Amino acid sequence: MLHAAARLAARRPTPPPPDTPRRLVLIRPDHLGDILFLTPVLPLLREALPHTHITALVGRWAAPLLTGHPALDAVETLDFPWFDRQPRRSLWDPYARLFRAAQTLAGRFDTAVILRFDHWWGGWLAAQAGIPRRIGYATPALAPFLTDAVPYTEGLHEVVQNARLLNRFGVPATLSPHIAPLFFPLDDAARARARTLPTPPGSGPLVAIHPGSGAPVKRWRPEKWGALATMLHTRYGARFVLTGGPAERDLAAAVAAHTDAPLVNLAGQTDLPTLAALFERCALVIGPDSGPLHIAVAVGTPTVHLYGPVSPATFGPWGPPERHRVVTRALACQYCHRLDWPEEVLADHPCVHGISVEAVLAAAETLLRG
Repeated sequence: MLHAAARLAARRPTPPPPDTPRRLVLIRPDHLGDILFLTPVLPLLREALPHTHITALVGRWAAPLLTGHPALDAVETLDFPWFDRQPRRSLWDPYARLFRAAQTLAGRFDTAVILRFDHWWGGWLAAQAGIPRRIGYATPALAPFLTDAVPYTEGLHEVVQNARLLNRFGVPATLSPHIAPLFFPLDDAARARARTLPTPPGSGPLVAIHPGSGAPVKRWRPEKWGALATMLHTRYGARFVLTGGPAERDLAAAVAAHTDAPLVNLAGQTDLPTLAALFERCALVIGPDSGPLHIAVAVGTPTVHLYGPVSPATFGPWGPPERHRVVTRALACQYCHRLDWPEEVLADHPCVHGISVEAVLAAAETLLRG
C-alpha cells in the first residue's frame, strides 16, 4: 500500500533527459562494503564522462570512504531510512524524511543512478525530485520509478552489477579485480595514527581479527576465534590485534578471554582511516562478512572471510583470488540472504557457527605461508 502511494506521489512531469548527463547523482544508500564495491567503477565512469559533474549521495556512515575521491565532484549525505539502523518515529517518518531530501535535490540533477537493486526508496526519491533520467535495476519494486531499467542478473558480483548499470555511459560491463581494484582513501595522517597504536611485541606475523559484523547471524563464536589465535601463534608465532567499533568492545574482550596468544584489543580505538592503515600493516586480516574486511582487501592485505547467509559470489572479496580466501559451511539453505533472525535462534544458528576452526586455520595457513 505504501509502495503504491509512493508511486502515485512520484508521478510528476519532468523535462526530457539529455543524452549525456551534465549533472549526475549516484544514489548508494547502504553500508561500507557496498560503497567499496562502487569504487572500482568510479575512475571508469569519470573517464567515460569527463565533463559531467558527478555527485555521490550516501549515508553519513559511508561518506569517509568517498570524500575526496578523484572521480567525484561532490559527496553528499542522507540518513537513508532502514539503512541508518535507527528506530522509526512513526510509519510516515521515512517518507517525510525522503520528501524533504527530494526538495533539496530538485532542479540540481538531470540524471540519477540508483545503485542498489531493491532500493525503491531511491527510485521514489529521484522521481519525487523531478530528476528527468532515472536509471536502476528492472526489479518489480524499483522499475516503476525508473526511466531506464537494466536487468539484474543473480550470481554476478556487485562490482560487475555496478559496471553493467553504468555501461550505457561507456563503463566496460566486464571487469576483474586486477584491472579495477577496490579503492580506500589512505593518507599519511592515518598511517601515522596507526603507527602509534600498540601491538604485541615479537617478530611473528601481525594478524588482525575483526570478529564483529552488522548482522549477528554472520558472527563466529568467541571461543573459536580464541582457538584459532592459539593455533596460529603456536605454529607461526603470530601476534594479534582485535579490531571493531565501540559497540564491539565486549565481543573483542570475549575473544581475548579464550586465548593466551599475544594480542592487543583495539576495538573502539580507531576511526575508519586509522583502521585501514592498521590493516595495511598486518600480514593477514580474518573476520566474518563485513565492511572492514573489504577495507582490508582495498588496502592490499591478504584476508580470510567467513561467509554464512550471504553469497560470496555476489558480495565476496573483490581482490586477487590468490590473496583472499572465503570459508563457508555447506548447508541445504546456504546463501538464503536472510539476516534478521530472532535472538533466540542465533545462539545455535548453524550457518557461521558451524564453520570449523580447522577450516579457517587451513585458509589462514595458505596465506601466511605465501
